[in-house]
Amino acid sequence: MRLNTAVRGFVVVVLSGSDWDESTSALQKGLSVIYLHFNGSHRAMRGAAMSVITAVSGFVLLTVTVVLGQYGWGVTYTSTPICAVKGSTVEIRCTYTYPSRQYNPYGVVRTFWFTKESNNEVVDLKTDPEYSGRVQYQCENNKCTLRITDLRGSDSAEYRFRFITNHEGGKYSGVPGVTLTVTDPQLQVHVRRSTVNSYSNWTELTCHNNCQLPDQSSYIWYWNGHKLSSEKQYLHLNTFDSVNSFNCAVKGYEQFPSPTVYAPKLPSVSVSPSAEIVEGSSVTLTCSSDANPAASYTWYKEDVINPLSYQIQHVFSSIRPSDSGKYYCTADNNLGQKRSESRTIDVKYAPKLPSVSVSPSAEIVEGSSVTLTCSSDANPAANYTWYKEDVINPLSYQNQHVFSSIRPSDSGKYYCTADNNLGQKRSERRTIDVKYAPKLPSVSVSPSAEIVEGSSVTLTCSSDANPAANYIWYKDNKVLATGQKDVYHFNSIKLENSGNYSCKSENQYGQKNSTSLSIDVQYPPRLPSVSVSPSGEIREGSSVTLTCSSDANPAANYTWYKEDEDSPKTSGHNFTISNIRPEHSGSYYCVAHNNRGTHNVTLQLTVREDFPLAAKLVVTGITLVVFLVIICLLVFFLLTKKKPSALFPVPGNRQDNNNKVSCTSPSQHTGKTESPPSNSEEDEELNYASVRFSTNQTDPIYYNIRSAGSRRQKVKEEDEHVEYAAVNFSSAPRNAHQESEEDPSELYSTVKKI
Repeated sequence: MRLNTAVRGFVVVVLSGSDWDESTSALQKGLSVIYLHFNGSHRAMRGAAMSVITAVSGFVLLTVTVVLGQYGWGVTYTSTPICAVKGSTVEIRCTYTYPSRQYNPYGVVRTFWFTKESNNEVVDLKTDPEYSGRVQYQCENNKCTLRITDLRGSDSAEYRFRFITNHEGGKYSGVPGVTLTVTDPQLQVHVRRSTVNSYSNWTELTCHNNCQLPDQSSYIWYWNGHKLSSEKQYLHLNTFDSVNSFNCAVKGYEQFPSPTVYAPKLPSVSVSPSAEIVEGSSVTLTCSSDANPAASYTWYKEDVINPLSYQIQHVFSSIRPSDSGKYYCTADNNLGQKRSESRTIDVKYAPKLPSVSVSPSAEIVEGSSVTLTCSSDANPAANYTWYKEDVINPLSYQNQHVFSSIRPSDSGKYYCTADNNLGQKRSERRTIDVKYAPKLPSVSVSPSAEIVEGSSVTLTCSSDANPAANYIWYKDNKVLATGQKDVYHFNSIKLENSGNYSCKSENQYGQKNSTSLSIDVQYPPRLPSVSVSPSGEIREGSSVTLTCSSDANPAANYTWYKEDEDSPKTSGHNFTISNIRPEHSGSYYCVAHNNRGTHNVTLQLTVREDFPLAAKLVVTGITLVVFLVIICLLVFFLLTKKKPSALFPVPGNRQDNNNKVSCTSPSQHTGKTESPPSNSEEDEELNYASVRFSTNQTDPIYYNIRSAGSRRQKVKEEDEHVEYAAVNFSSAPRNAHQESEEDPSELYSTVKKI
């Protein structure tokens, strides 16, 4: 696109293909020329490009090329209407085509523009008195331009081009033509107000024209009739007082300013009809306020928070007594708001057939305020009595019967009577169906006895509601299921189904949550787990605790056993062995049981000896033997000092055996041979000795130390202990008979492991 700018005015030239129009005439008039070039091929022999030039001081109109025609005949116009300002000049340019013939070719003999027809003939603009002296044609090379100067409002029309050839019937008119609209500058002030937040209160005014203006146009703004210094198209106001007014104009066209914009004035309210208002009649409230931009209206009724409507008129198509009250409206635009004074509406009625109305007229919900209004055309005013079917006594004696908080039990059929001194009428029955939210739901379980794992269980949620409630099931406050079903079923209940169950019943009027019902699924003990504390190597003498635990419901009881032993060791989670010994090694098992079943598990316990028991017994035995030998020697030396000859008696003199010392084993003492018990499980070695003293010198002094061999006794939890015998002395004389019996004077010692 090529753009040349002159000091005043603009000319738009639209060209097609490679044909560039010579714009000499436009340039000679001091107008700027704008070239718009469209490349493209022609289809079906349709016409070439058309150019529209609108030259107005300070205005420019751009157009688009359109091709019209058929079989080689065609005229090209703009596809959009043209807007021009009064007093300006407009140029409408077109191109035309016609078929080419080798023999007897067509030749154009006349071209002209027209808007009217007279006697089925088109009227050349040059011959139209309304355009006298204001129309010029410039036609050459299949191009023709219509130029109209000093445009008037009456020039608004559809302009069509016609050319006539040298052949009969060789005429063509470009239809439809170009629509020209001639008008004054149609300026409007557009208002945009900030709605970001209550703290931002700026307003932006825009001077807008329906006909496009060049960017270089300057504007004039007026505030309350006073000219402002701003020359921009936009006027930004940080604050705006509703009493202010603004308008704008384009420089050079100050005589065509925009309408003034201002906030709404005080609205007025009118009521139609203006006479008494009768129930059932149509009543219209009209709110009017002078404002530019035009105001938006909102209707309110006093003591009612929400708006009634958002139109200039609020219409009661069939007014009711309950519509009586005070009404007012507000008028607002982007520049401000005003509220009207209140207007009172008083509805009259008489005892014709009463009509019963219910407010609210929608569904009636429990707890809401419901008003039954008995309306009858009556003058003077009627007296009213309210009844409920199947109830003998009247409910009230007023035109309105009010349920301040309606209940489900208030559902039923109601009617009223209206009477005055002229008569009485009874209304038709009116059914009141009270809708209500679900009542507190209750949850029940079947079976109601103890719930055992694997059994079939059904939960039921019950709630009174109108309309019927939908149900939502919860487990531990998490949603399980939703829908219309009031039951939740377990075909085979499992341990993980234990928990707190509740339901919520809901309809469009509300919802209620039930209290929780605990489901406790009982099951036998699972495989117990056992542990040993301390968990490392078990050393002799330490304290060891065996712990058994199992998942069960009801909680399991525990019993500890050692293999090959019938009686239990203990009951409870823990089994503690203090001062553990090697014989405590072995297999232990724990039995977990409740009223649903049992389960057990085995634990192998191995005790490590710090010092073997056999070695301990050997050391203990040797120590005792050495001790007894020392005692014997001491006794021997003591006796020797007292009776030296006693140690070497005369042979044959053995009657005196009162003083004897002997060291013997307990088996020798009793006269019996004693063998240590044989047991494959015993690993303890028993060593013991005895010392015996005799006063007979012929009796030898001797001692005996014997090993009883290894010995083990199977015990449960008894502690080891060693019993030592005492050393006795006796000097009483004995005869041969007494020697055959046990000698109480013998001194002996025994080491015994029990």
